[in-house]
Amino acid sequence: MSLRSRLDSFLDRSVETITVSAHCDLPCGIYDPAQATLEAQSVKACMEKYAASSDADFKVRATAIKEERAELVKHHLWVLWTDYFKPEHLASYPNLHDLFWKATKSAGEAKKTNDVAVADRLLSEIAGIAEIFWATKK
Repeated sequence: MSLRSRLDSFLDRSVETITVSAHCDLPCGIYDPAQATLEAQSVKACMEKYAASSDADFKVRATAIKEERAELVKHHLWVLWTDYFKPEHLASYPNLHDLFWKATKSAGEAKKTNDVAVADRLLSEIAGIAEIFWATKK
């Protein structure tokens, strides 16, 4: 028997094969579209406060906070999209990809404007994602 054959035989007897299955790195309870919603509500509030103020320094701060929160919306949406949703969800909800695309685009647009209509659209898009999310949790 060759050295290679003896080694293969030894490994066959010595290495135990274990099959594991996992949905995600942590329990799925950590995912929730509420995080994106909360940040989007902050974006809208910053836009409204910006419009209501005549203080230039306040407007600069409101804009900086709004941009930060809009970036957090994108982050939370991408975590849901890349870590929670699976191919079977997309098969069941074929508009899911489009919803995420539109919502992340709206979050990016919110960084560039103080138009509350953009924030309202973003909140509506997140609500559509949340509806699908909760349907998949049943």
